Amino acid sequence: MNRDEFAPRDRELEDEHLPQAIARRLAMHRRHGYVGDAVLGAVDGCVTTFAIVAAAVGGGFSQIVIIVLGFANLLADGFSMAVSNYLGTKSERQEVERARQTERQHIEAIPAGEREEIRQIFARKGFSGEVLERVVDVITSNPNLWVDTMLTEELGLQLDGPRPVQAGVATFLAFVIVGLIPLAPFVVPMINADQRFIASATATAVAFFSVGVIKGKILERALVRSGLETLLIGGMAATLAYLVGAWLRHAYGAS
Repeated sequence: MNRDEFAPRDRELEDEHLPQAIARRLAMHRRHGYVGDAVLGAVDGCVTTFAIVAAAVGGGFSQIVIIVLGFANLLADGFSMAVSNYLGTKSERQEVERARQTERQHIEAIPAGEREEIRQIFARKGFSGEVLERVVDVITSNPNLWVDTMLTEELGLQLDGPRPVQAGVATFLAFVIVGLIPLAPFVVPMINADQRFIASATATAVAFFSVGVIKGKILERALVRSGLETLLIGGMAATLAYLVGAWLRHAYGAS
């Protein structure tokens, strides 16, 4: 490949590193996205709902029982997962606030010691001499910047984390929307009764793969590999649920 073939990519990289582009990118990184919460909810919703469907079919239950169990699990488990995400996210934000108050108290009580911590933090990054002292002076001259630096550099905390309510809502909506896919064939009257489980399995497999591709795109991984990985994990969970249902049906003589 010659140099000309790389020229478009080189120009794109240059454009991405213009001052205005860098400023926009840094501003975007400070805002937390909720796609990850949605992907997590979507995967769990699809896996757990289809596992319920597979177990019920394996156990020989009727269509109405499958629908009742499926929707009960969809709403209850989706709500439980959303609440768990909400509480976990809220706890993380509370931890940051507690640490912020503690650092402020330390700065007020022993400013010299906290200043020395800043000095050693940036000395480990390679700063020394007058440059190091200038960095320390600039940071410690601004109380808010001083505290934020201690939180990120000393404690390794994330200052701009997700908001609890938005994280919980994103999880719940994705859980319910994608979790409906395995149940859809059982509530659509035009689908033949004997083909409902096949239709459910096919639709669920497509959903697993699609969610995996989306996850791969977010994590910048190989899309097909990520899709197949999610499909494999979901398929294993569904197969296990089906086998357990079939075994219990055989063991207890269910008809």
